[in-house]
Amino acid sequence: MWWWLATPITLARAPIDPNAKLLCVSYAPFREGQTPLVLTTHIAPEQIAQDLAQLAKISDCVRTYSIENGLDQVPALAAKVGLKVIQGIWLGSNRLKNLAQISTVVRLAKEYPDVITAVVVGNEVLLRGEMTTSDLAATIRSVKSQVSVPITYADVWEYWLRNREIYEAVDFVTIHILPYWEDFPIRAKHAAAHVDAIRKRMAVAFPGKEILIGETGWPSQGRMREGALPSRTNQARVVSEILGLAKQENFRVNLIEAYDQPWKRQLEGTVGGYWGLIDSVQRAVKYPPGEAISNFPFWKLQMGSGMALSAFIFGAAWLTLRRRPWKPRLTSWIAVGISATTAGILFGIASDKMFYESYGIGGWLGWGALLTAAIASPMLCANALMSGRALPTFLELLGPRDGRAASVLTMILVAALLVTTLIGTETALGFVFDPRYRDFPFAALTMAVVPFSMLMLLNRPQDGVRPIAETVFAGLLAGSVLYILPSEGADNWQSLWTCAVYFLLAVTLWRARGVQIPK
Repeated sequence: MWWWLATPITLARAPIDPNAKLLCVSYAPFREGQTPLVLTTHIAPEQIAQDLAQLAKISDCVRTYSIENGLDQVPALAAKVGLKVIQGIWLGSNRLKNLAQISTVVRLAKEYPDVITAVVVGNEVLLRGEMTTSDLAATIRSVKSQVSVPITYADVWEYWLRNREIYEAVDFVTIHILPYWEDFPIRAKHAAAHVDAIRKRMAVAFPGKEILIGETGWPSQGRMREGALPSRTNQARVVSEILGLAKQENFRVNLIEAYDQPWKRQLEGTVGGYWGLIDSVQRAVKYPPGEAISNFPFWKLQMGSGMALSAFIFGAAWLTLRRRPWKPRLTSWIAVGISATTAGILFGIASDKMFYESYGIGGWLGWGALLTAAIASPMLCANALMSGRALPTFLELLGPRDGRAASVLTMILVAALLVTTLIGTETALGFVFDPRYRDFPFAALTMAVVPFSMLMLLNRPQDGVRPIAETVFAGLLAGSVLYILPSEGADNWQSLWTCAVYFLLAVTLWRARGVQIPK
């Protein structure tokens, strides 16, 4: 399975090729722990200079979005390494702040006329609804009257069609085409063709002026949107194909973005932080030319860890039999084998997802707790299967003292079940009420739920009462599945897989039976 998962691809055109530099790439200097969302953040010139020296080796130009947080230093530093700059200013609803940004960009355009090739007056301010079309057009004309470089405005392509009067105010049209974020998401294999089709449509709608693709690209991590899957190989393929089309049809394109931006995960979830061509921590190019590209570059370690976990699960079953010398049912060994194989395959994927998808202390605690439960579940269930014990109920851990489990292993098992249920239900309800930026926990959740379901199937109590807590959680999970499936669509295999596990957990909880304590 891991040989298949890690199969690399080799592209005819490398996404990053020092011998064929990129036309332009979006640049933000923020590294781990740095964020423009904190107003006092100021990036040191040494850090920006280090980045620009690296980018000058792979690109002829950088596009910036603001002059705040130290970004007003970019033109001077870019001049030293031979980079051109498409200078942006970030407009919003604060008029005084807008005027300050305009004043700074006018000064920079006059000081560095050989470096700044264009000024982008506002980025997606119409999309965000922070300015009216007339105010934006007036602002563009005001800047245009004060500088000698070309002026443009950047927004998602649909908003240009809805606000055609902006076309008259700019020197060229800058559109954003992000196939992943389209209202109807585009699969990676069709992304380049989609970008080209939209570009041609915009050229017909706005004749006489150049169409610059100001943002396009693909994320390397994050959740699926219908059939659009973020991955390392998909990112490399999409970027490569778009650059190939740009060269073939002779149009300008700016890629988003140079470096992964971890701070964007606070706004856009995991996917927001992984649009970069360069890793944010190591500052290493993700796709060196001439090297095969794999979604799991460390697959041997991940496979080995999964094999070790699988061995521990079989070991837990074997050690249980040494203390209880009877011959178990064949079905018990089959259940242990299913649990061990599932955990062995998915452990590396679950660890990979925890590394990339955990954001902040809460994120690390949540995904860490789920992965811990996923590791413990198959080993504890193997012990229970070989001991003939049933899956315990929450009451055996949290109920009246007289009804609590006497065995430490049983208490740990029900704790793992409780953690899995709580996190599973929280994520399921999240997909119902706030799904756009949430990741699907299919790997770790499957590792945990499959052993519980095997134990409930084979060692289910024949009598007892249905516990209220388990029943409520089962209902919440089943109800969530009914909403998530049509909402996410049939093309989203991450959603389908996760919903299947939610439903399996719901059935497992529904079948739970607790021993009634005499009054």
